[in-house]
Amino acid sequence: MVNISDSAIENIGKVLNDPKRPMKERFRALFSLRNLGGETAIKCISECFTDESVLLKHELAYCLGQMQDVRAVPILKSVLENKNQDPIVRHEAGEALGALGAPELQAILEKYQNDSAIEVAETCQIALQRLKWIAARNTREENLSQSRYASIDPAPPSEVTDVEELRNTMMDESKSLFERYRALFSLRNLGTTDSINALGEGLRASSALFRHEVAFIFGQMQDERSVPFLKKTLEDTAEHEMVRHEAAEALGSIATDECTEVLKRYLHDPRPVVRESCEVALDMSEYENSPEFQYANTLLTVQS
Repeated sequence: MVNISDSAIENIGKVLNDPKRPMKERFRALFSLRNLGGETAIKCISECFTDESVLLKHELAYCLGQMQDVRAVPILKSVLENKNQDPIVRHEAGEALGALGAPELQAILEKYQNDSAIEVAETCQIALQRLKWIAARNTREENLSQSRYASIDPAPPSEVTDVEELRNTMMDESKSLFERYRALFSLRNLGTTDSINALGEGLRASSALFRHEVAFIFGQMQDERSVPFLKKTLEDTAEHEMVRHEAAEALGSIATDECTEVLKRYLHDPRPVVRESCEVALDMSEYENSPEFQYANTLLTVQS
């Protein structure tokens, strides 16, 4: 455990909150704050929601949810409620509230489950289902497959392990998004060629939120077998920017020469979320191919 003073954490926060800094440096600062945790780190992250970058603000919300600290609830609620924030940012705030899992958050998620922004509405619906699942699990244990990943997922994996059955559930748009997400995370946990190919089919789902989750999962898996799916997604300029952004960051996590080449091609994409994602992804790729133990390690000692 790193022992670091509040003033040092505040210095990292200054990097995060400095719009003159390259986006890749601000992301490293954010991940350092997420890893450090605590009240000062949450305060530094919260202050950044006035930034112009949709990509960065979306990542702020994600990190606050992953930190599993209820002191982040007020800022996440205010972001979800703020219709002036981009739907991508509001969606991530809703997902983060679901990740925190507190039963008292049900009311605000219910309020926005029919939001005019479909990404926000679908996210709040899934988050509500997650809260109900947590409540039910207090009295009934489920035999769930275990994730290999340290993330707090929007839905628990399904108990099913048959790839074809999971694929059918995932692609059945008559089922709830929560149920389909459960199949999605089970396919991730299997990690086979068949399950990766099934996940690739998920990039044809009608919901942009669902497609973005597939791309995110590929980034978690860091498996080269997913690269063709991710490349096709990033190269599709008609695709929703939240999906292309996740595809870019996933390619940065996988970090092969092929991934680097395609990311460089979109560094000047007309959509800020996409081009900033490519910048951050190339920085991630550099770290994946370096002896650094952890992407954000070097920021622990950064000074403003």
